[in-house]
Amino acid sequence: MRKLLGTWLPIFMLCALATGCAIAPKATDPRTLTYAPLTFNIPKSERIELANGMVVYLLEDHELSLVNMTAYVRTGSIYEPADKVGLAGLTGAVMRSGGTVSLPPEKLDSELEFMASSIESSIGADTGNVSLATLTRNLDRTLELFAQVLRQPAFREDRVALAKKRTIEGLRRQNDDPKGVADRELRKDLYAGHPLGRYPTIASVEKITRDDMVAFHRRFFHPNNIILAVSGDFKRDELLGKLNAAFSGWERQTVDLPPIPQPNPEIRPEVLLAPKEINQTVVRMGQLGIDKDNPDLYAIRVMDYILGGGFTSRLTTEIRSNQGLAYNVDSYFDIGRRFTGVFVAETETKSESTIKAITLMRDIITGMTTAPVTDQELALAKDSIVNSFLFGFTRPDMIVNQQARLEYYTYPQGYLENYRDRIARVTKEDVLRVARQYLHPNAMVLMVVGNRDKLDKPLSTFGPVRELKLENGS
Repeated sequence: MRKLLGTWLPIFMLCALATGCAIAPKATDPRTLTYAPLTFNIPKSERIELANGMVVYLLEDHELSLVNMTAYVRTGSIYEPADKVGLAGLTGAVMRSGGTVSLPPEKLDSELEFMASSIESSIGADTGNVSLATLTRNLDRTLELFAQVLRQPAFREDRVALAKKRTIEGLRRQNDDPKGVADRELRKDLYAGHPLGRYPTIASVEKITRDDMVAFHRRFFHPNNIILAVSGDFKRDELLGKLNAAFSGWERQTVDLPPIPQPNPEIRPEVLLAPKEINQTVVRMGQLGIDKDNPDLYAIRVMDYILGGGFTSRLTTEIRSNQGLAYNVDSYFDIGRRFTGVFVAETETKSESTIKAITLMRDIITGMTTAPVTDQELALAKDSIVNSFLFGFTRPDMIVNQQARLEYYTYPQGYLENYRDRIARVTKEDVLRVARQYLHPNAMVLMVVGNRDKLDKPLSTFGPVRELKLENGS
């Protein structure tokens, strides 16, 4: 090897010096590179309405032998009785865990496990979900079981009792997590008097019976109250035939969806303390924000990103990077899809820096309302939002579910198609205007979980303090 290299090395060197040899091109400065504009067309799914009124979104994809299906049911905890808070969540859980009229839960579990299929169910604040995932070869049987869970859950008594016990045990431990306490108590205060501000208690869960679950299911689970999103390895006409067969005889019904008012928009500044013997203080600052129909949504998205949306945000740069007061600090507008959402700024810091961190957070939020953002901040925010938008379309199930949700929550036509352009049109003036209109740092609810005696200054620095008495499950 050495002899070979010794023989050829002089030749290589001579070749490099010779004018006839190829010379590597001069390196290009990457900062001078230009690219054609990125174009991205949002994939479309097909919308079909079955004879019984069920709306179906379909998107074929044959890359993998898998099928995914999600039913969106117009229901939610906003419709449960005030004295039986927790009914919706328990109904959603036991729909699947309690088996079906035709199949006890043990056999349902066993059969799904044998096929490597899954069926899951849940009910949240304003929607119910029943989902299916299966190999294509097992679609027929899994779809039969899926239809049974949707239409004929058994709510077996022992599974009802088990679900209630698990919920009650969770309630007994709910104050073990300081962050969970802060999030819950802030939301209860912001949505005081509204169904979104209600949380289950041991007393409310104990009142719930199997008959309550059966009645809740019967009230909302009808085909004309469902939007079904289906993606994966299937043929359109064959799948429609399977769906019609699975839901045959399931007739449309009138569904009672009473109007739910919007939360009280009154701004009520408060300082809340949940005493807890911990070395780190959990801080949440919040107020009501906007819903999806607000025309300022796009400017608020950009403003939100600059304020607390990433590692380059003002909150993170100052409180984490410059001051070293916290590992995590951020803020966000949770845009309400049916009801007014909330704005929350949050962090966790050691007890001895609590007041300093809160003061900085308030000052930074106030700074958004006093002067325009920089050109660099604006460009980075808009580019980040537009670029991250594309990641919402990386899988067929994401695409079809997103389009089903747009109809479920009655988004306007063209919302997705126009989203990037509307973000791109946001100006510095827009950001300053919406910051002044929608941010109220001195009128927010301040929620603190921690040790009052270890704080760097009294919490009353920010106003009268209302101390919360934490009782597990009450």
